[in-house]
Amino acid sequence: MASSGPAAHADLILLNGKITTLDRANPAPEAIAIRDGRFLAVGDESDVRTYAGPDTKFVDLSGRRVIPGLIDNHIHVIRGGLNYNLELRWDGVPSLADAMRMLREQVARTPAPQWVRVVGGFSEQQFAERRLPTIEEINAVAPDTPVFILHLYDRALLNGAALRAVGYTKDTPDPPGGEIQRDTSGNPTGLLLAAPNANILYATLAKGPRLPFDYQLNSTRHFMRDLNRLGVTSVIDAGGGFQNYPDDYAVIERLHEDGELTLRIAYNLFTQKPGEEKDDFLRWTSQNRYHQGDDYFRLNGAGEMLVFSAADFEDFRMPRPDMPANMEGDLEGVVRILAENRWPWRLHATYDETITRALDVFETVARDIPFEGIHWMFDHAETISARSIDRVAALGGGIAFQHRMAYQGEYFVERYGARAAEATPPFKRVLEAGVKTSVGTDATRVASYDPWVSISWLVTGRTLGGLKLYPQRNLLDRETALRMWTDYSTWFSNEEGRKGQIKAGQLADLAVLSADYFSVPAGAIRQLQSVLTLLGGKPVYAAGEFAGLAPPPPPAMPDWSPVNHHGGYFKENTGGEAPGSDTAMLASSGGCAMSCAVHGHDHARAWAGSVPAYDLKSFWGALGCACWAV
Repeated sequence: MASSGPAAHADLILLNGKITTLDRANPAPEAIAIRDGRFLAVGDESDVRTYAGPDTKFVDLSGRRVIPGLIDNHIHVIRGGLNYNLELRWDGVPSLADAMRMLREQVARTPAPQWVRVVGGFSEQQFAERRLPTIEEINAVAPDTPVFILHLYDRALLNGAALRAVGYTKDTPDPPGGEIQRDTSGNPTGLLLAAPNANILYATLAKGPRLPFDYQLNSTRHFMRDLNRLGVTSVIDAGGGFQNYPDDYAVIERLHEDGELTLRIAYNLFTQKPGEEKDDFLRWTSQNRYHQGDDYFRLNGAGEMLVFSAADFEDFRMPRPDMPANMEGDLEGVVRILAENRWPWRLHATYDETITRALDVFETVARDIPFEGIHWMFDHAETISARSIDRVAALGGGIAFQHRMAYQGEYFVERYGARAAEATPPFKRVLEAGVKTSVGTDATRVASYDPWVSISWLVTGRTLGGLKLYPQRNLLDRETALRMWTDYSTWFSNEEGRKGQIKAGQLADLAVLSADYFSVPAGAIRQLQSVLTLLGGKPVYAAGEFAGLAPPPPPAMPDWSPVNHHGGYFKENTGGEAPGSDTAMLASSGGCAMSCAVHGHDHARAWAGSVPAYDLKSFWGALGCACWAV
């Protein structure tokens, strides 16, 4: 057992847990000691107790599974945080009927001129009805309040009030790469199609009202907290469309300055305008130093957009786009700037055809400027070939996968066939090749930010709709899937050995789970979350028997925010019955105590909110539930 010295006293000691360290030399210890934000000692309980001092706090974990804090290798948390409090989340909601009830309730409480927005994180395949709402259904529940619903990157649904708010009329031309669907008279119907790129969806969403700065601070805190609820302690922010640097980073920088970050964020700079990519990266590399910052907020390099001519959006309902002839020249100019300045980069690339052309550029630059020591990578890479994997390996690069196929697998199979989907993406082949790899979400505008959907997908090979994509030979065991979300992710932020394991000397980030990841049925992995999340040894989320350990969040601003009424990611009960069933709520492990432990105070309300007929305060009170009063 390693430690910083026998004289050191622990700030915190954790006992009586099933601890998964992912440290191969010490896989299943009995206890953990933490001091000054790092793991001080990890080993036998009797040894760890020797680090106790007069001010040491003890936490009994009640036999729960403990894992290292989860690390999302690709998410848009900075952009997402600015609007999180404005967005109604359909993530995890099991039926369209439930989703439309939530929409109707939110319309009733949303004041003019605000919109109701459902911005990604769900798929029609997750709904029992296997469909999206119709424009007529949306107009029926929202005749006067603008409603914008983004489904993946393929379409958006706007009701009549939203069309009026954005000014789309019979005379509005289709923008390049997008389609405003029209009726026989030429009037917009409310359906916007990405054909073939998502610019029309981005641009329309950007027309909506924005939160004031103080509200954006509050909104970002709530987004981070819901990630903490799911066991996430670190993320790599991949920039994003309409995310301007440095203006749109002011909120996250203020939270960092004020010590209010509850995630470790490594951020990448995303080019701003077509034709100005080289200017962006020349300016940024001259004004900023790679890896500047600290363990909570750190510059991670360039991407995921390096040049607009290399962006192959992954809308599997559309044919694969061919990149223009100027792609190689554009990309080479930017990669040379980055390689000369020893800045890592990440490149959005869905298809092997794009990856092959990008690798031609990378190999050309590497002949002049060796890439050794630069942690560059491809993002997404759903159809990357074995040949391209070998070329990535030869250049010392990595491949960062995300679970977009869990949301879009049915559409991929429809276009390319089930056989083509069997190794899309080929994460097992990449692991076997020894290429650096990890997994994230690409949340929030396509897939959800829930890591357990991703981990479930790696283990079961199933989409949200239940389609089995991968044969057994292409699936991961549970430990490897967890490593893809922890210690394997640290290479992508150049933080190997600093986090990702529960090991003496590493940053003390961990999650205590609502159920045992290693023993629950595979189909239940998606319903896991944390009941206690530590960041640097300090609780940033706590529920159930641990509820008093973490400070409560501030109320979401504005007071009509969907977060105050529906929470974030929706988790089904573990009993297998439909949400909203009183028997399901009672039977799924003991009523109130388990509901609070699993969902936390605010999310218990969201879960029970599936049953509008109940007076919820009376309902939970009848169970002796103290959570509701908090």
